[in-house]
Amino acid sequence: MIEIIFNSIPSFWPEITMSLTFVVGMIVEFSTGRKDKPSTGMTTGLFVLAGFVITILQLPFQNPEPRLLFDTMYTIDPFALFFKYLILATGIVIIVFSMQSAELRKQGNIGEFFCFIAAMTFGMLLMTGASHLLMIYLAIEVVSISSFILAGFSKKINRSSEAALKYVLFGGAASGVMLYGMSLLYGMTGALDIYSIQSGLASGVFAPHAADFGALMLAIIMILVGFGYKISAVPFHFWTPDVYEGAPITVTAYLAVASKAAGFAILIRFFYVTFFDSMIDIGKWVSLPHFEWNIVLAVLSVLTMTLGNVIAVWQDNLKRLLAYSSIAHAGYILMGAVVMTDLGISAMLVYFVIYFFMNLGAFYVVMAVADRIGSEHIDDYRGLGKRAPIISVGLSVFLVSLTGLPPLAGFIGKWMLFSAVVEANFIWLAVIGVINSAISLYYYARIFRNMYLREPMNGDTSPITFSPLVIVTTILFIVPNVVLGLYFGPLISYAQQSVQIFLR
Repeated sequence: MIEIIFNSIPSFWPEITMSLTFVVGMIVEFSTGRKDKPSTGMTTGLFVLAGFVITILQLPFQNPEPRLLFDTMYTIDPFALFFKYLILATGIVIIVFSMQSAELRKQGNIGEFFCFIAAMTFGMLLMTGASHLLMIYLAIEVVSISSFILAGFSKKINRSSEAALKYVLFGGAASGVMLYGMSLLYGMTGALDIYSIQSGLASGVFAPHAADFGALMLAIIMILVGFGYKISAVPFHFWTPDVYEGAPITVTAYLAVASKAAGFAILIRFFYVTFFDSMIDIGKWVSLPHFEWNIVLAVLSVLTMTLGNVIAVWQDNLKRLLAYSSIAHAGYILMGAVVMTDLGISAMLVYFVIYFFMNLGAFYVVMAVADRIGSEHIDDYRGLGKRAPIISVGLSVFLVSLTGLPPLAGFIGKWMLFSAVVEANFIWLAVIGVINSAISLYYYARIFRNMYLREPMNGDTSPITFSPLVIVTTILFIVPNVVLGLYFGPLISYAQQSVQIFLR
């Protein structure tokens, strides 16, 4: 065992670096008199940012050849590497955003905020490659506990404390249900790593007539509760709107992008290793007999995208609206898992990269405007098109991209998902997806109307000024939304390569 551990460590350096970033960052924060020196928090933030940069620079040296580390605890493959790049890039952006946030600068312990971002990121890196039930559970718990703290970080704001409490309650319930399901799965198969579990299920012992088949179905559904909670899939989404509205905007953005990506990474690996025939390698994933989980995922996809879009229509708070929009996008992404093909999974990966640019851009504009006008209410965006034209154009680009209209990148993401679904003969699912995209256009159009067609409620038409940094950052997010809508070949190729050598 010691030999296995020492042989695994050289391939585990990015994760080690991120864990050291958290530990050393906390030591730096606690040893420099953070309350007496407000600038210390930013110093800690720069240290954590450096840790993120070092970690992402180490990824190219993490040999992407598929293999297992620490016996069967952790998997290294291009699929995990794809999500690691996405998560670390999101973390870097969130730290930069947080340094600009007036909401967070009011906190006396902002240095701790940056440290817990590192801790949360460490957990998400583990989620991308976890291939053992214990590692899956521990990785999810690391992310959950860190996000509980971050959601309630604005202690002086009642809604933030309420959000954290609801997050803890729902998270604890989902975690307990998932852990019990894992214990049932272990008891029935005698294995903890997903590859051995797959071998046990493939032996045919758990046929529908078997006495343990019902218990096995119950175990998998209970595990799905934990995964559904992480990706905000209906009916496990109840925490999402309140937490997204109450948490600091940068935390909301991190949960909406990175945490969701990690949740999908672990869901795909678990289902596509455990319940699919690993002997078939023709680009199409064949489910083991009696385990048609794509139907379950199809139902979750429809419920998630429909409820998210329909309820978003009635939202007046922009953060809450984006929360329901995030739920709907989880439904779109689930469509790629339903079709059981490499094309479907690669479409999911492409969508996540595009989602990174359009969703973080939208949250950044909401943060910048809230810092200036002190409100996230949609009615307070009246006349913003005249008062802050560049920022308004940026928000418009991001929302149009989220809707999935050409020629922006969001169209390419949805086009790939819908194409994969149609190719797999799930025509009805594609039709529901298109209808939901039309619904999303309606509630995004409310924001356009307020910005460009309505006058401010208080009659104030004076310009709203933003720093050059805010303007430049907004433009930097606009550019990829346009470029990836026109030139997307390399991204699609990289996503396809990441799936084809997925360690099954």
